Amino acid sequence: MAENLKGCSVCCKSSWNQLQDLCRLAKLSCPALGISKRNFYDFEVEYLCDYKKIREQEYYLVKWRGYPESESTWEPRQNLKCVRILKQFHKDLERELLRRHHRSKPPRHLDPSLANYLVQKAKQRRALRRWEQELNAKRNHLGRITVENEVDLDGPPRAFVYINEYRVGEGITLNQVAVGCECQDCLWAPVGGCCPGASLHKFAYNDQGQVRLRAGLPIYECNSRCSCGYDCPNRVVQKGIRYDLCIFRTDDGRGWGVRTLEKIRKNSFVMEYVGEIITSEEAERRGQIYDRQGATYLFDLDYVEDVYTVDAAYYGNISHFVNHSCDPNLQVYNVFIDNLDERLPRIAFFATRTIRAGEELTFDYNMQVDPVDMESTRMDSNFGLAGLPGSPKKRVRIECKCGTESCRKYLF
Repeated sequence: MAENLKGCSVCCKSSWNQLQDLCRLAKLSCPALGISKRNFYDFEVEYLCDYKKIREQEYYLVKWRGYPESESTWEPRQNLKCVRILKQFHKDLERELLRRHHRSKPPRHLDPSLANYLVQKAKQRRALRRWEQELNAKRNHLGRITVENEVDLDGPPRAFVYINEYRVGEGITLNQVAVGCECQDCLWAPVGGCCPGASLHKFAYNDQGQVRLRAGLPIYECNSRCSCGYDCPNRVVQKGIRYDLCIFRTDDGRGWGVRTLEKIRKNSFVMEYVGEIITSEEAERRGQIYDRQGATYLFDLDYVEDVYTVDAAYYGNISHFVNHSCDPNLQVYNVFIDNLDERLPRIAFFATRTIRAGEELTFDYNMQVDPVDMESTRMDSNFGLAGLPGSPKKRVRIECKCGTESCRKYLF
């Protein structure tokens, strides 16, 4: 919220709801916030803390929004109009009772540990919803992001900042492209081969935006200097994520994962791997730390030479949460758009097959691309080995939990 004073705008750290709560507590009318004497005493359920049943009458301990937990009150069910919160409370209760090997029907009284779990679950869900809102406020792509954790009480990652494009590290410069194509129709009537032809490469997409190059071959898209418009068929990766995706907590110990909420056609662009671009020397230093933690967020940009690395541990997009699989449904491609420095490609994931709605997205952290020609031999992902010196045999081996029939048993 902001208050306008003589043309100035002063930001306020409190949310709209928090300001409304403050007005109600102080009994202050505020037309801008919609608070008046008529609704001073309108109370909103924040979450439910406990449950009991007395003579067939159900009661809930209610935490009221804007009031401390010490002022929570027991209310009969008929007094509560929060249908969604009631349904979620009983869903959480039933799931936890089953996990504890109890009957799924609620007991007449909840033991303190169970009631505490339900409170923690409610707080976690609110924290995840806030994080989801923050992610969607920061994204600049069409696809929405949802967040879900029905496995444990872990909340949002504490050390992660969502970004939409590369964050350039110290001492690294991205040079903007100086020229663009002059095509009227880049797909059907390319002038001089369009941007791919100017770089002596093939046009990457068909008329549906699906990649038609073999893995290992580079993709050259039209850029900001080109005369073609936003709808040009050679602008795919730069349009960003088009699908609604969900960050979810896995139930097999793999932490967070990503699944698609929509069907994705084979060879369609799904997302970029975005993070901080650092030098190989800095990657070596960070890699030793991440290796001890069992983390894998370094991606070598070794299209022509191993000079730079993308680190998505702290700065990244939704690809930060994509898990490894020995039989992945995403394939890596090197993409060049506004920067043609072959040492600094953009890393794009395309679907290797049709991906069903609800299916988890994965890529191979140690992918080796089969040679197509001399060009394709220049790209291996080496995701997990980035910045790590010496033989992999000398490192702590990380067990693979992908569960596929072709599982190699270890990530590296």
